[in-house]
Amino acid sequence: MNIIKKSSLAKVTTLAALMAASSITIASQQWPDLPEGIKNGVGVQVGSVVYVGLGSAGDSFYALDVEAKNPQWKKLADFEGSVPDGAAAAAADDKIYVLGGSGKVKSSDKAPVVLDTVHAYDIKKNEWSTVKTQTPVGMLGASAYALNDKEIVILGGYNKDKFDKYLSDILSIDQKKDPQQWQTVVDDFMGMKPENYQWNKQIQIYNVATNSWSVRGESPYLPNCGAALVGNGSEITLISGEIKPGLRTPMVKSVTIKGEEVKWKELAQLPTPVGAELQEGVAGAYAGMSNGTLLVAGGANFHGARAQSIRGQWFAHNGFAKAWNPEIYAYRNGGWQQTETRLPEGLAYGASFTTGKGMLMVGGEGPDGKPRNDVYMINYNGTDVEIES
Repeated sequence: MNIIKKSSLAKVTTLAALMAASSITIASQQWPDLPEGIKNGVGVQVGSVVYVGLGSAGDSFYALDVEAKNPQWKKLADFEGSVPDGAAAAAADDKIYVLGGSGKVKSSDKAPVVLDTVHAYDIKKNEWSTVKTQTPVGMLGASAYALNDKEIVILGGYNKDKFDKYLSDILSIDQKKDPQQWQTVVDDFMGMKPENYQWNKQIQIYNVATNSWSVRGESPYLPNCGAALVGNGSEITLISGEIKPGLRTPMVKSVTIKGEEVKWKELAQLPTPVGAELQEGVAGAYAGMSNGTLLVAGGANFHGARAQSIRGQWFAHNGFAKAWNPEIYAYRNGGWQQTETRLPEGLAYGASFTTGKGMLMVGGEGPDGKPRNDVYMINYNGTDVEIES
């Protein structure tokens, strides 16, 4: 395996450069690259098998058994229906459910919309089906987690009506012919306060056995989209995410759901990265457990946006370039520490899983915006992390 130990990883941006570094032991590759790059797709774990696909990969869907002697990606049945970006997904009753996301209902449509569809992948039969139901709220950017073999909880998600109208409005204007009108639409939408986007605050419960929806309370915090989720039994931890387009939050919170009883708890916020003035928060980060420690890696944001919002400038990311971040954080004893080792480059919008070997990172995108096929295993040793590729 390739083991990337703590060293000057911040200064390298390609795997070739990493393999040339003196701190890397090179042997046979343990974690095979994806057959194709995938970003904004779905990632679901069932036992030792992880499933990833959709998003930039279109209708492609893959599986990898991390406990296999020689792990290899397996191509599964192609997805059927309008392929979603940013959908929520979770597994229950031997099926993987893909909920919402965004996409074009018909390929000829001018603008994508927030989809209200639900699809199911039958693991035993290796086939897809469309579930006869509709999501009760927009689930683009939402986080999903199976509470048990019947109930899937969904947290967050864009407001369908507001997002669909914005995309329709902006795509109906010729920016070159009428730049002022185009900019006005952008400024009006991006300049709203977080609460005005009316993202989903409710705890949505989808019962796969009865094909029915219910609400089990709501979040006392601003709803997030693009938050990283790590579940442990009845406890769900949500790390960072957006609170409006272009603006993230460093907040970390957990919710415990036992039957009808729901308890929220705010945890320590992500720390300010070394050399930065404040923590922006991240969207599309990778998260999982390694040796009993919660890890968060990567994620994207706009450096400077949070300071703008503090000054009341709600088009907070205006004028700032998007940033992909390489920092890794470990949560121990009620607080966060930034590990000395960082990702080989900033990455976001991939999939992540907790395995017996560490936190598995799959795909995503880097600063060039292109889908990645990289696979990394992050292992925490009590003081720092090691990265296997």
